[in-house]
This record gives sequence, C-alpha cells and structure tokens, in this order.
Amino acid sequence: MKLFMASLATETNSFSPIPTGWSGFREHLHTKKASRGEAGLYAAAVTVWRRRAEERGWDVVEGLSTYAQPAGPTVREVYETMRDDILDDLRAAMPVDIVLMSMHGAMIAQGYDDCEGDMMARMRDIVGPQAKIGLELDPHCHLTEAMLHNATAIICYKEYPHIDVKERAEELFAICADAAEGRINPVMRDYDCRMMAMYHTPFEPVRSYVDMMSAMEGKDGVLSVSLAHGFPWGDNPRAGTRTLVITDGDADLAQARAQTLGQGLWDIRDQLRRFPPMDEGIERALAVNGAPVVMADFADNAGGGAPSDATYVLRAALDRGFKDIAFGTFWDPVLVGMCMDAGIGAEMAVRIGGKIGPMSGDPVDLTVTVRGIARDAVQHLGSAAMNMGDCVWLEADGLHIIVNTKRTQTFHPQAFENTGLDLRKMKYIVVKSSQHFYDGFAPIAAEIIHLATPGAITPDFTIIPFTKRDDNYWPKTQNPFAERNDQ
Repeated sequence: MKLFMASLATETNSFSPIPTGWSGFREHLHTKKASRGEAGLYAAAVTVWRRRAEERGWDVVEGLSTYAQPAGPTVREVYETMRDDILDDLRAAMPVDIVLMSMHGAMIAQGYDDCEGDMMARMRDIVGPQAKIGLELDPHCHLTEAMLHNATAIICYKEYPHIDVKERAEELFAICADAAEGRINPVMRDYDCRMMAMYHTPFEPVRSYVDMMSAMEGKDGVLSVSLAHGFPWGDNPRAGTRTLVITDGDADLAQARAQTLGQGLWDIRDQLRRFPPMDEGIERALAVNGAPVVMADFADNAGGGAPSDATYVLRAALDRGFKDIAFGTFWDPVLVGMCMDAGIGAEMAVRIGGKIGPMSGDPVDLTVTVRGIARDAVQHLGSAAMNMGDCVWLEADGLHIIVNTKRTQTFHPQAFENTGLDLRKMKYIVVKSSQHFYDGFAPIAAEIIHLATPGAITPDFTIIPFTKRDDNYWPKTQNPFAERNDQ
C-alpha cells in the first residue's frame, strides 16, 4: 500500500478585514515534514497517519502541511500555489492507494467558495475512482456536495474544544485502510439540520448528544457519525449545521440515521446554551462567591477570524473599577516590541487595542509597568502545542494584560503564566476565545461565563450579513422546514 498525505487549513471569516496571505500560513506551520515532530493541530493528523502506515510497512509520501490563523478570504494566488504544490506532489507519487487530507472545512479563497471541495475534486481526478480519499475536518465546516462526492470518507472532530484531533485521525485511517484492503465499502450521507448555533460539547444537552453519536458507531453497519456544526461567519451557500453518517455499503441506512440525528438535534434546539450580553455577564461575575471567575470574550476570538484586539470588556472593567483582573491575549506586535525594548520594570504610556477596525472598539490609553516577558511562548490545546510568539505582561493599577505577536486565541492558562503572571492571585480572568479555552481553564475556575460581546463574531446568528446563504435556517427563521415546504 502507498499513502499520500498533506494538510492545508484555515477557517475563513468572510467579513473579517484581515486578509489571509503568505505571512498567515508561514507564521504557524508551513513544511513538508510536519509528521516528523512539528507542533499544532494541523501537524497532529499527519503524524498519526505516518505512524500507522509505517507500522504496516506501507510507503508514505508527505506533501505540504500548512495552517493560517482564521481571518478573511485567502488571497487567490496564495491558495492556488499551495494547492498546486500539494497536487504536484500527489502526481509525482502516483500510483497511490490512499490519500489522507487534514483540512478545516471552512476555507474560502478569492474565486473559491469551497477550497476543500475544490481540493477533493482535483485529487479525485488525479487518483481515479479506485483510490480511497479520506478527509479530516474541523466541525466548524461547510459540508459541501463537492467534498461528499469526491471523498471516500469524511470525519469531523467530535469535541468542542477540539481535543480529539488524534482520535479522529486514527478513525479516518482505519476506515480508509479497511476500504483500500476491501474489507468495507464506506458510503456517506448527510442531512441539513437548517440550524445555525454553537454546540459546546462539555455541556448538556450537547454532551449527551455527542455521546449518543459515538454509541452508534461500530453497530449495525454504522462506521462513523459526525456533526458538522458549521461556521456561521463564512459566506457560503452551505453554511450551517449538518449531520453526517458513514455506513458499510448501505446508503439508505446512512441517510436514515443522518436524518434521525438531525431531527434529534432540532428537537433540543431550545435547550442549547444562551450567552448573556456583556454587561449582564459582568454583573453575574461580580456576584460569584469564589475566584477566579473566567469570562470569555466570545466575539474577539482569533480562532473565528476576529482581530483579538477588541477593547469592549477592558473598557467595561475600567469603568467599573475592577482590580486583580487579567486579560489575554491582545494582538499587537508593535507594542510587544516596544515593551521588550523598554524591559521589565519599565513604566510606559501605551495604547491598548482598538487598532484593526471598527469591530475592535476604541483604543484604551493606559500607563503600564512591564511585569514580564516571554519569547517564543507556547500554550496547549489538549496535547497540541500552539505558538503565541513573543508575549509581554503589562500591569496598570490592578489590571493585568497579556499582549503577544502572533494572533491566536487563548487556549490555556499558559498564555498568562508564560510571562510569570500568577493566576491564583486574580479574581477575574478574561480570555479572548469562544470555547477552546474551556479544557484548560475549567479546572481552575470558580465559574465560567461566556459573554455575548460586540465584535467580529458576535453570537447572534440572525444578523450575519450573508450574500450567498439564504435565510432559511433557525434562528433566522423560526421554522425553516415549514418555510421550505411552502415554496
């Protein structure tokens, strides 16, 4: 057997002012040796696949693995160059039995609404109908017809936060290997739930729903079950939630199970978590008896394409006279450089945040002391190491702010502690993240409050200015099934 594998990933926020270009991809991961020890989510899958293939004595050819922090649409020339690099390596590797790709599922480039579908179609043209193509996706994907038509098997991570990337890579490898060796015949079917929502898997009712999905696998011919959450801020005709089932040769069973799962999700839609408006959430935090209280600045999550320099919560904390509160992380390479030049102990007048655009709010001017510096800092999401770049810890009369050079969301207390900040001394912690922080911060938090903050990805799915997606989804339309039937 011969395996070709590669990874090309980013999540596109169609409404972000930040272009996704060469610097975005080369900043985090850009190598053809990712499986040989590189860090990050999009090196994890190829690392698993190499190990599993070499254990079987297969030949392995590794193409490009690259990832860019979510932002606006990828520059056309950048996408086409990376895509064609991977495809050229695939052609050179032919003949191959299996192709495994790690992608995000919500990548949009200039001229391409569906980069993953484009890649799958071009790969299928090269390898022909007999080779098996496996695609591992983030659940915040647009599950498109081009993906489903050209891939042999598609598997989404089940957990949000995404702590199961390696487990899903193992699962995809096993299905594609069994298919290539003639033991199974994977058949995929999906179902449009006509919903747009956030599905935080540690909490009910989603926890039980995901456990039910897992329990279906390996029984009655069901090979795999995925929930494609969808990415609401990607302007794609297929934006939204879909269930996906893979069976062993039984298309009717796959369709029936996907529909049953989709209807089950629809039935619990009113039980999904609601996020309090920022001011209400802050008042809740003040009433908590215990510390630290972790507040999530939901809408300024770099992992959703936000700038990570919004000042709304910082300004609210200043207005209320908060003390012993830590904020992280603000993206500002210029300010980090200034503070590193000044050194630990320096007092400086600085301008925090509000620099990328209107979605970031107004800048905040503070006199700060540089309390700590960390070069080439790393934080973790599960077992995956995530690079933060250089970081500085600034303190202004009881307000503690982490500023860093590589735009990224906050995953773990390490994001603060790398600089020497002791979170045990904080009453409140504000993280710029929507949910990936949860796995790292839940063990230390007295309470966690997700704030429906203003910003780039405000969790109000009725106001997203789609141009390519219709309005026939909940909660934009209260009963999208009835609306569809009336047309």
